[in-house]
Amino acid sequence: MIFQSDNKMENVKESSITPESVLAAVKEMFVASSERTDHELQKSREEFEQKRAISNADFDRRMKELSKQIGGMANSDGDFAEEFFFNALYHGQRKMFGEVFDDVVKRNKVTINKGYEDEYDILMVNGRAVCIVEVKFKADSGDLPHKVARKAETFRVNFPQHKDKKVYLAIAGMSFHPLTEKACADNGIAVMKQVGEAMVVSEENLKTF
Repeated sequence: MIFQSDNKMENVKESSITPESVLAAVKEMFVASSERTDHELQKSREEFEQKRAISNADFDRRMKELSKQIGGMANSDGDFAEEFFFNALYHGQRKMFGEVFDDVVKRNKVTINKGYEDEYDILMVNGRAVCIVEVKFKADSGDLPHKVARKAETFRVNFPQHKDKKVYLAIAGMSFHPLTEKACADNGIAVMKQVGEAMVVSEENLKTF
């Protein structure tokens, strides 16, 4: 019995907890916990990146749709303004600037090998003069008169049959910024505005180009 008791004591001693065994167990637990944490972090990163990619793609899609809608609205506004002023000139007011214009033509986009690529929204023509009308739904750009002034040059090159005629320039808009309207007057460009259902023409400081 004593011998058996001694064996039991030896087994207890062999299986007793030591600082080294505790440290080893803690290290093992730490490694396992660290591996689980790394795995969860990696999984979270992948899920986040996936959601962000979907979010970015959805954002890009929405922005493209919005741009199309805004572009469509801008084109619609521009077409409406062009139709209004063309009808006002074609069916009504052709006498201005001391001239009576025989023909009114809408939307001339020109590409000529030896000329300039340019676009003339409305042209008014007679045997002595031409009026180039630039149409804007909102005329609110300060440099707009300078851009329009160049059309007199491109027109004479693109249409040499009219090169000896007087060229008048006009900007037509459903609304005008006051500074844009003043810049037109300062540069000798006529202003055509919608007032109610009618068109009003201002010829202040008008000049030929």
